[in-house]
Amino acid sequence: MSVAARAEAAQSSDAAIVEAYLTASMIPDPDAAAAYMAPGTVITFTGGRTFDHPRGPTAFNAKRYRWVKKKMDRFDVCPGDGETVVYSVGTLYGEWKDGTPFEGNRYVDRFVVRDGKIIKMDVWNDSAERILVQRGIDA
Repeated sequence: MSVAARAEAAQSSDAAIVEAYLTASMIPDPDAAAAYMAPGTVITFTGGRTFDHPRGPTAFNAKRYRWVKKKMDRFDVCPGDGETVVYSVGTLYGEWKDGTPFEGNRYVDRFVVRDGKIIKMDVWNDSAERILVQRGIDA
């Protein structure tokens, strides 16, 4: 296998790791999701909240949503020196705590993958903006 082919296979594998993590986290099964993360992984969630296990974002989401899922539109893969950065881009859909359905809520998740494990995750989405609109705040 050529060097280029090996690099492409590794990038594809890293994107598959991220997709598997996100799929497990949407069940939600935070313990299954944790299998894709290295010990010491830092998850920086919306609003700058940090967690050291997928249970953290799962518990936070339970306060904000009845349920929430991701429509994963694409994965952008950026190879680096000994690690790969994978962006998952798409939209959230689900129900707010009051039962109101929503969809089309943009998100971007950034992952750093090293040696087949996620070592860092950053999360951004438009949920806070949508909550402001729900409350009549045009900021």
